[in-house]
Amino acid sequence: MGLAKRIIPCLDVKDGETVKGINFVSLRSAGDPVELGKAYSEQGADELVFLDITASFEGRKTFTEMVSRVAREINIPFTVGGGINELSDVERLLYAGADKVSVNSAALRRPSLIDEIATRFGSQVCVVAIDARQEEPSGTTGTTPWHCYLKGGRERTDRQLLEWAHEAQERGAGEILFTSMNHDGVKEGYACDALAMLADGLSIPVIASGGAGSREHFRDVFTHGHADAALAASVFHFGQIAIPQLKQYLHNEGITIRL
Repeated sequence: MGLAKRIIPCLDVKDGETVKGINFVSLRSAGDPVELGKAYSEQGADELVFLDITASFEGRKTFTEMVSRVAREINIPFTVGGGINELSDVERLLYAGADKVSVNSAALRRPSLIDEIATRFGSQVCVVAIDARQEEPSGTTGTTPWHCYLKGGRERTDRQLLEWAHEAQERGAGEILFTSMNHDGVKEGYACDALAMLADGLSIPVIASGGAGSREHFRDVFTHGHADAALAASVFHFGQIAIPQLKQYLHNEGITIRL
């Protein structure tokens, strides 16, 4: 049977409100983060992720006070990311009520941050988020590389998805949260081939993000994509999929899930 698969709503927060876009742009409002977090906790979500999506780009810290407000309203594991650059940021967010932190841009710039977090707080606290885009086929090889991006998808790096995920694991990351920028908000399914490559190549859990549009997409990301958890935003925020019904569907499809 294995470990139960996890369903994780994601709150992308900008200027104090939940937003959702397509391919990391064209953001629209999706409601109050505190109210949404409370509702998802009550509906049976397994975890909650809160991402201050412009913190790294704008060079500021995650909105700690809102983290505290969300934490008071939920009783499920809570991961917070955005603008985390040093151990004092991690400490501040854990004190505010986060169970785990998600690092992305800062870890790409200074990979030793992963070692520091894992050593100080434990690997279970450190989620390494990877925003990657599959580029056009390169040269005569026909391969389509996945490049990692900084600053909420604004700045491309030379790092490749799989090799960076491996390094993050070796440095002490407890989980990888992979968002396919190609699939983000499009609602045509997750990047299952890339996810399977990651999941089969790593020994730590992989969280899938980007592309959920139907219940079948969640089934496919667990069966074909081999993901340990599926993160989604707009299908939950805008009422297209209800978490209790989704979990019952997955259970009926033979997937181990907490009902």
